[in-house]
Amino acid sequence: MSQPEMWRPIASMQMLQTRAKLLRSIRDFFWQREILEVDTQVLSLTSISDPYIEVLSTSAKCLGKEQTYYLQSSPEFAMKRLLAAGSGCIYQMSKVFRKEENSRRHSIEFTLLEWYRLGLDDWQLMAEVEELIISVSQDASLRCDYKSYQDAFLTYADVDPFEAKLSQLQQLAHQHTEYGLDETDRDALLDLIFNALIEPKIGFERPCFIHSYPASQAALAKTKQNFEGLETAKRFELYWRGMELANGYHELTDGQEQASRFNRDNQLRMAQGKEVRALDENLLGALAAGLPNCAGVALGIDRLLMVLSQSQDIQEVMPFAKERV
Repeated sequence: MSQPEMWRPIASMQMLQTRAKLLRSIRDFFWQREILEVDTQVLSLTSISDPYIEVLSTSAKCLGKEQTYYLQSSPEFAMKRLLAAGSGCIYQMSKVFRKEENSRRHSIEFTLLEWYRLGLDDWQLMAEVEELIISVSQDASLRCDYKSYQDAFLTYADVDPFEAKLSQLQQLAHQHTEYGLDETDRDALLDLIFNALIEPKIGFERPCFIHSYPASQAALAKTKQNFEGLETAKRFELYWRGMELANGYHELTDGQEQASRFNRDNQLRMAQGKEVRALDENLLGALAAGLPNCAGVALGIDRLLMVLSQSQDIQEVMPFAKERV
């Protein structure tokens, strides 16, 4: 391709129209449910502590002082501050940023739909996510499958994620990826195995919810004991055609527990030689003031459009992507 053509969009005009219709249908879905649309900031003085997500940052002067600002990987923290302030149920479609290598399924900058529903738990929110998928796909016959994290591992990896020894997970991860033998973080090994053996095989006949993750992967979700007495996280992920689309929680409301989890994240970051992140005191303050009982979910709009349009590369559904931005 000659250099002068680099100014052109990659997505077709028809795709841009399809994208606009999807955004409109999402807004209609929430308008009908009287859920408030909000628009929070992209820049923040703090960022997430998740040891497996890296973010972009910039600097600027504020009140004469040079400050580091982080481009948000999710509007979650700001939206929870609104919830604690009495906003009621809210949703947002925003640009977010994650410092990962561009690939067929990932762009450093992408569009995220995130919403929070007061009084719902993770199972009730899964039902609403299914309603959204049915609505925007215009397929009334569409239904989702539900599979526990444990069942997914037993079915596709022939290993119990709760009971397997670390050495078993190391060997299995090494067998199917270039990593594993030197990895001592159990959740990192489970993630490697999930990505290699499970994710490529789920959600092809219809969308599939994976639920009841190990409590060690709770992040910002509540935990509970399941019927087998295992401590699990009240969180879920949605997969469709072998690709993760959404990640949801029955939200943790205990500020002290959340601070402890942030500190554990930072210990992992330190062990991995990564930047230790300052705790978001505004979020912790909101939790202390009283985050209402709610469930929340984040859904990748670009990936959803990929599935609905049967596109093979995320750049096909974005106006300008990768080398043309």
